[in-house]
Amino acid sequence: MAPIATSNLKNFKPNEIRADNISKFDPNFTQNVIDAMGPKTKPRVRKLMASLIQHVHDFARENELTIEEWMEGVQLMNWAGKMSDDKRNEGQLVCDVIGLESLVDEIAFKLVADTSDSATASAILGPFFRSDAPLLPNEASIVQGVNGGEITYMHGHVFDLQTKKPVPNATIDVWQASTNGLYEQQDEHQVDCNLRGKFTADSNGYYAFYCLRPTPYPVPNDGPAGKLLELLDRHPMRPAHIHLIVMCDRYKPVTTQIFDRIDPYLKDDSVFAVKESLIVDFVDLKGNPRASLELEYNITLSPY
Repeated sequence: MAPIATSNLKNFKPNEIRADNISKFDPNFTQNVIDAMGPKTKPRVRKLMASLIQHVHDFARENELTIEEWMEGVQLMNWAGKMSDDKRNEGQLVCDVIGLESLVDEIAFKLVADTSDSATASAILGPFFRSDAPLLPNEASIVQGVNGGEITYMHGHVFDLQTKKPVPNATIDVWQASTNGLYEQQDEHQVDCNLRGKFTADSNGYYAFYCLRPTPYPVPNDGPAGKLLELLDRHPMRPAHIHLIVMCDRYKPVTTQIFDRIDPYLKDDSVFAVKESLIVDFVDLKGNPRASLELEYNITLSPY
């Protein structure tokens, strides 16, 4: 993909350019496209598509988008689609590096977090989720054949936001990258579903498993997301994190990530996903031959 032209962005002032270009181009064109939607269009679809068409058309006019630049965008979307499968979602990763998924996550979280006492904060799903992680018993390890790294005993309780009581039988779906910064589907040397697992909280809402202290890693540079970062002169690094999806009947699921407090990229995450409440502390663990570190992490779910 060729670099995006920047000649039209010199001294860019959106309102001035828009006002000038509205008089330059057909002032009725965008509304005609919006009005082409038929009477059977659902209200929410009509609202979303009318807004999308308006913004996209305004973007094209404000920047006097060239055919070549438009085709670059089309090719980027096609490239992301060709790379995506059930183990990697490159289209989602493109949304991540421009902050869109984190913005949608913020909107969703703020709409429900209307009190200071709220459920565990959400964070983006990311492009490397798999729905087929193995179901493992409490106290099992998700680490298989990994060289190096610090084994961590992660445990905690799942609580009800309203009653503050434990939530039994909640499912905790966890996944993380290995010490080389790669998820197992990116690395032919890792066994299938390495560093993934689903755990079930017991009758006291307690869960526990062994994992790695996470390490920072770069967004893959072999696709359009990496190319965008290069064009924008941005670093590709994600802070060290562990992914979680926590679900239970009658409760709103939480998709989140937890971040190591000592990581240097917390304030400069390439996908803008860090929230202060999701930063955690790994502490030394004594007397457990299976792990050198401990992470206690309690999760709060909001009932429907």
